[in-house]
Amino acid sequence: MLRTIQGTDVPAIGFGTWELVGDDTFPGVTAALELGYRHIDTAQAYGNEAAVGEAITASGIDRDEIFLTTKVWNDNLTPEAIKSSTYESLSKLQTDHVDLLLMHWPLRLDQLETNLAAFVELAEAGAARHIGVSNFPPDLLRRALDAAPIFTDQVEHHAYLAQPELLALTAEHGILFTAYSPLARGDLLTDAAVVAIAEERGATPAQVLLRWVLDEGDHVSVIPKATARERIEENLGALDVELTQGDRDVLAALDRGRRQVDPPWAPDWAR
Repeated sequence: MLRTIQGTDVPAIGFGTWELVGDDTFPGVTAALELGYRHIDTAQAYGNEAAVGEAITASGIDRDEIFLTTKVWNDNLTPEAIKSSTYESLSKLQTDHVDLLLMHWPLRLDQLETNLAAFVELAEAGAARHIGVSNFPPDLLRRALDAAPIFTDQVEHHAYLAQPELLALTAEHGILFTAYSPLARGDLLTDAAVVAIAEERGATPAQVLLRWVLDEGDHVSVIPKATARERIEENLGALDVELTQGDRDVLAALDRGRRQVDPPWAPDWAR
């Protein structure tokens, strides 16, 4: 399943590597690529770009077949550091470009436009094919859209955190809505409503939850993280699950506005 955004095809299910560290990263990415994933997500802050790059190179898969994302960390949000740290990331990733380069968090907002201009320069130089943001609430996303050609907003999204305004805003502007932590960091896997739907559909709770996200729009992608090969394969199986409108309504009713990711540097989510 592909999402076509601004003329670029993006696999709807990607392999997320947040909290995939140490000896887990290389085999995790390797397994994902062997199983058919072609969308890999990492970040400077994850500390695993080098292992991700090693796995991609070792796979022998043509680089152009893989949609690769990384993110610029908070400490690097000046024009000079955005550029220098991105080239460091490319070196670790063993590539001359990423497909998507994101601002990881909306910080240093007094120079947001200037910093986004540095992302644009990197894209113009060929270091990134597209640029975007992560963890931007609606008003800040609108500001970013006024300043640069944003490709995606990557945000926490799951049945406990519906994000309807962001879903509508990204659809309106023709940009990708990328959902991370789609299983609510595991909390949703034992929810009685989710388990009941999974049993009825002959699927796992994870597959039901991922399919629900994918069904929210043809501009939506999801990047679950998994360590064990069987879980990585299970997540990809969400593509074969079919939910009824009744199933989707039940899952939508679980929305509690509950965030799992809300660090001290997070923005005012109501903005």
